[in-house]
Amino acid sequence: MADMADAQGTKDQGQDPKDAQGAVDTARLPMATADLAQANLKLLKERFPNAVTESIDREGRVVQAIDADALAQEINAHVVSGREERYQFTWPDKAKARLLANSPISATLRPCREESKDFDTTKNLYIEGDNLDVLKLLRETYLGRVKMIYIDPPYNTGNDFIYEDDFAEGAGKFLARDGQYDEEGRRMARNLDSNGRFHTDWLNMMYPRLRVARDLLADDGVIFISIDDNEVSNLRKVCDEVFGNINFVAEFIWKSKLGKVGTAKTISTLHEYVLCFGKNLENVNFKMTERIHDGRRENLRQWGQADRREDRPSMYYPITINGIDVYPIKEDGSDGRWRVGKEMALDLLENGSLEMTCSNNKYNIYRNFEPGTTLMPFDTLLLDEIGTTANGSILLKELGLEKLFDYPKSIELIKHLATLCTSGSDIILDFFSGSATTAHAVMQLNAEDGGNRRWIMVQLPEPCDEKSEAHKAGYKNICEIGKERIRRAGAKIMADGATGAAVKKGKKKAAEEPQQPLMDTGTDAGHPPPDTGFRVLKLDSSNMRDVYYTPQDTVLTDLDGLIDNIKEDRTAEDLLFQVMLDLGIPLSTGIEVRQMDGVAVHYLEGGSLAACFEAVTDEIVTKIAQSRPKYAVFRDSSFASDAALVNYEQIFKTCSPDTIRKVL
Repeated sequence: MADMADAQGTKDQGQDPKDAQGAVDTARLPMATADLAQANLKLLKERFPNAVTESIDREGRVVQAIDADALAQEINAHVVSGREERYQFTWPDKAKARLLANSPISATLRPCREESKDFDTTKNLYIEGDNLDVLKLLRETYLGRVKMIYIDPPYNTGNDFIYEDDFAEGAGKFLARDGQYDEEGRRMARNLDSNGRFHTDWLNMMYPRLRVARDLLADDGVIFISIDDNEVSNLRKVCDEVFGNINFVAEFIWKSKLGKVGTAKTISTLHEYVLCFGKNLENVNFKMTERIHDGRRENLRQWGQADRREDRPSMYYPITINGIDVYPIKEDGSDGRWRVGKEMALDLLENGSLEMTCSNNKYNIYRNFEPGTTLMPFDTLLLDEIGTTANGSILLKELGLEKLFDYPKSIELIKHLATLCTSGSDIILDFFSGSATTAHAVMQLNAEDGGNRRWIMVQLPEPCDEKSEAHKAGYKNICEIGKERIRRAGAKIMADGATGAAVKKGKKKAAEEPQQPLMDTGTDAGHPPPDTGFRVLKLDSSNMRDVYYTPQDTVLTDLDGLIDNIKEDRTAEDLLFQVMLDLGIPLSTGIEVRQMDGVAVHYLEGGSLAACFEAVTDEIVTKIAQSRPKYAVFRDSSFASDAALVNYEQIFKTCSPDTIRKVL
């Protein structure tokens, strides 16, 4: 078996594994996520070899370890260790949560055509499964490709369910719990304040997921996180560590409720927060709003509240025009202040935007606004038109899904956030999908502005409580509701576009405003209809038997163990998607199945991959090689004999030497 670490390293560096003669070697795919801790150790060893040594672990095994003293000498910086005081934010099990983010898993995503919509043409993904495992599987394929992440995680009110991650679990134990549920059908637990780990459990759930999510963000990408007062301070500190406090963008304030809540004992909380961090703030480019000026004149002296010099001392200074120093003096003769700072005033003077008047021996400075348009930044205060949770409930009612979710987000909120930073075919990810509001919002926004944004929703198939309205309506889990919401929302968007019906926004009456079409579904002009389909993928254990990963530890009790290293219940399409994950090919890539002498060969659009998981002949191998794909993947059982494997190698070396060949 080819060394898995070496094969992984080759893929990460974007190089083709070639032998001395220039032909591409056939190697086995890892079929598992990368062990990032080992990858980081390898990089450290390459850069500072003298800082890596050997030690004895608690089990008495000889292991590679880092010599902190040697590393400190290499980097010539002060290293904080032990009990030495330092600024930090920590909690119980934080170190284990960090390890959990880097630990590898052997898992896959299996396609489910029957629950998908427009499977062969859509670029959207709906993924069912534990979001930490899913994020790990997506990490290499979507590394640096996601423009925007929006999540609405559990708020930790004491009534929310949080994920129960097993810190002691290794990669080999994934199969044991891959059903996602315990005997009662739950993968999540209610986080009660009485359990003594109220904040700890929530932080241990959030930290590894944010660590992995950061890797998916593009260099100019941003993450938005909805949260309330219970954990906003802790979340801000966690994000400062994961994304870096220099990449903090804003803390938006969203009016989430229509009015005062009667159950409040003291002060009624009407708002929530949306934290925003960038992957690299220097590259983040938010859109601006236009402000149109029709030409006006404004006194530069500040009037009204806070117009005293002592309120803003830096706003008290002389403005000199025609050799006359003018100070912001109030009517009563006391010192006041200008509306702008000194630096801006100098710029306005230089541009000729300031003029001086004199009346009754009193001087005034006026600013002239020329007709035209200027760009202004959006505000952190999200105004009423963004909508509240009541708007989210109204929209679900319009779709026939009322009372299935508590406090659903308004699609206007997510549309607003997406408008700030996305366009074109950008990818938007939500790994706490819930009622799939994000998917709905992205489809609606694409319909309105002609964008082609793609979305990825991730949601654990958490069972619906038997007493809930959702269960009574026939929905077994949250994913079933989310998928149905996307189907109905897509149908409504298409119907509105075809008929020119106005979009209903909360309780506003569409009849009061001129109706405008969302889109032109014709061919004369306008943009094409939005993509309202989605591919359903479900997290599962690897398609490969244990013998594939640890052949040296497998005891063969009979000849049946030699027949195949792939599980019996797995289809060719199952294998194809795990191969796509391993090779870093987007899971929305188009698939074409070609029949060659009665054998199905899967081709991915763009010629990136040709895969055959059935027995093949030299003629079929030749046809595949002549199509010159970037990758060609076969399974062991494709070759009837060692001679067939040798012929396969020779055919590719002759017809397509640059094709990277892989075997399952």
